[in-house]
Amino acid sequence: MTTGEILRALRAECPIPSRLPPHADRVQEWLLGLLPELGLPLDDAALRRLSRGAFARYAGRLYPEATEADLRVLTALFTWFFLVDDACDGPDRLTPAQIRALRDGTLALLHDDTRAGPAGLTGPLRRLLVLAWREPRRRMPAHWRQRFADAVARHFDGTWQEAVNKEAGRRPSVDEYVELRRSTSAAEVSYPLVEFASGRTLPDPVYHHPLLRQLARTGNDLLSWYNDMASLERDRATAGGHNLVLAMQAELGLPEAEAVERAAEHWREALRRFLALRATVPSFGPALDEAVADHLDGVAFAVRGTVDWTFESARYPVSTAPPTSGR
Repeated sequence: MTTGEILRALRAECPIPSRLPPHADRVQEWLLGLLPELGLPLDDAALRRLSRGAFARYAGRLYPEATEADLRVLTALFTWFFLVDDACDGPDRLTPAQIRALRDGTLALLHDDTRAGPAGLTGPLRRLLVLAWREPRRRMPAHWRQRFADAVARHFDGTWQEAVNKEAGRRPSVDEYVELRRSTSAAEVSYPLVEFASGRTLPDPVYHHPLLRQLARTGNDLLSWYNDMASLERDRATAGGHNLVLAMQAELGLPEAEAVERAAEHWREALRRFLALRATVPSFGPALDEAVADHLDGVAFAVRGTVDWTFESARYPVSTAPPTSGR
């Protein structure tokens, strides 16, 4: 089987329901109108690439109950992270020192620390994050804002470590890669946003409950490994071994096709584990169970949403997105 055939088979095997709010495409049009106003250097070709990236559909698949106004906020945040990812992982990627400066500037903004200055986060990227952060900052409690900022910090730390590895020509082992990927995927950033979309926050002891964290880690692995298989063609040239398939291929001495099959089996095992773990989540009491259910749904939708969006976004060669869609 080809990689594309394996990805389609895994999609068919995933029992998590597929969801998409009806306003996702309207929000995508809003995004395409917003970005040039922020000063991003976007010609018609760049706008078409952003349109075909379908970031609003990705955000909508992860937060299908979000209002249209909140989906705009979530889409702006997702777009910011994708732009940062491209800057850190593209052909003219940022150096580790530049990634560290971007991290510090981002955290200063999230913490309202005006003393730190914007040196690491300037221009259109800063303006986009300021706009996207305004509503979560206004609406969400301090413990949630800290939780979100901590997740962003871990994501940047992982991105920095990957950049250091690439600069040194160091390819991670499979175990090292799996742990690092849990940071670089940004799934941990997406999970707190479930509370923003639902309006129901979890207290820290519940959010960090060992069973909920194990479920979140497993969901993170599922979306990360699926993405690794989908982006294999690009990662083969640019990732320096930072891809589950490539790490398996190097460590186990496998042909690429066999490494893809092995990664797919890991994905299936993780899916079975995820479903079994979810069935064991206890009640946390009537005051919290609805928020816990929202969180668990959010982790599940992050898995299914990544799977479905892979076939909608032109970022991946298996996409069915039409080549001239959007503006």
